[in-house]
Amino acid sequence: MSSRSADTAPHSPTTIAAQRLPTLLLAAALSLGSAIALGFARFAYALLLPSMKLDLGWSFAQAGAMNTANALGYLLGALVFPRLARRWSVGALFAGGCVLTTLLMGSSGLTAGTHALLTLRVITGASSAAIFVGGGVLAARLASARPRDAGLILGLYYGGTGWGIVASSMLVPVTILDVAHGWQFAWFALAAACALFTSVAIGASRRIERAHLSATSTAHVSDVANPPRWPRFATALAGYGLFGVGYIGYMTFIVALLRNAGMSAAVVTGFYLLLGAATVVSARIWSTLLDRMRGGQALAVLNALLAIATLLPALFTQPWVAFVSGTLFGATFLSAVASTTAFVRHNLPASHWAKGISAFTIVFAFGQIVGPVVIGWVSDGAGLARGLVYSALLLAAGAVLAAFQKALRAA
Repeated sequence: MSSRSADTAPHSPTTIAAQRLPTLLLAAALSLGSAIALGFARFAYALLLPSMKLDLGWSFAQAGAMNTANALGYLLGALVFPRLARRWSVGALFAGGCVLTTLLMGSSGLTAGTHALLTLRVITGASSAAIFVGGGVLAARLASARPRDAGLILGLYYGGTGWGIVASSMLVPVTILDVAHGWQFAWFALAAACALFTSVAIGASRRIERAHLSATSTAHVSDVANPPRWPRFATALAGYGLFGVGYIGYMTFIVALLRNAGMSAAVVTGFYLLLGAATVVSARIWSTLLDRMRGGQALAVLNALLAIATLLPALFTQPWVAFVSGTLFGATFLSAVASTTAFVRHNLPASHWAKGISAFTIVFAFGQIVGPVVIGWVSDGAGLARGLVYSALLLAAGAVLAAFQKALRAA
């Protein structure tokens, strides 16, 4: 056989690469939805927090309450998603969430009232949940089309949050103007970025939805087994809930901690850029772990690493330590989210993926509701560093709980 024909054989490296590239590109395009839901709608607030806190006279607890409001909306969105999914397609809910979140981000730049901002953060959280849960289901469907790349596909989707973090770190510092309520212009810039990302993400969701409908219309219904009930994966849920508390404390207050430690705006921007870039590449780092670990072991490993990353800047305030912390945190935290979708995909029938992902999203949201207020309250009384120590301890406890979670069905 000639070398040319060998290269075009069905199982040749060239052919396999040609077959998997469109799937990976589709996952990357879909991942811009997670960039909107978390990178812009959730984490960009950390960059806005110092300016808004100073301008509006907030305490750290009040500043943290903004993320708590966002998490409350996120919880409500996750609770209603399974019911909405019975009426509308997952793709339609994903697209609606993207459009609504974009509009709400722009609306956040139109008011300086604390109560109005709280309300907008609640509604933005709900629309973000529609994106995140819907996108998780779509990513799981896409992963099923290429099981050998399942971990990488899930990691690509969740790692897309990094694109939002990177874009935010470049947009927010240059759009906060030195005028009264100058932070409002940054919200407008973020809304414009959301609109751009929305157009790409919705196109990807439609392609995945069409492929799924085509596959299910020709497939035989073979998996009608009842899914395992939630008490059987209670330790994974508890470990993930503590992840929600611990990680959001870091993401809400780390920028304020670095600024209070005297680090320049350039250092903080560099830190955030590095964190976002590490998030983007995290998919490749942990894909094998997500494929092989069918119980809670992947979440346990990632929670433990996050505890270390969170503890470092609380103990040492040098810029290089902050960069190490940001790199480790960025390379890990969205893979912890991906690990729960991988767990659902490994252990539940496809017909119950939306319910399974929603269950994890609900405990995640509970953690994020508690986290900013509790860590903010501790930070007001004992300092930001002490608040991050508590976050690290909660992440470590989450690692221990997740480690006890066994797979629910055989490979």
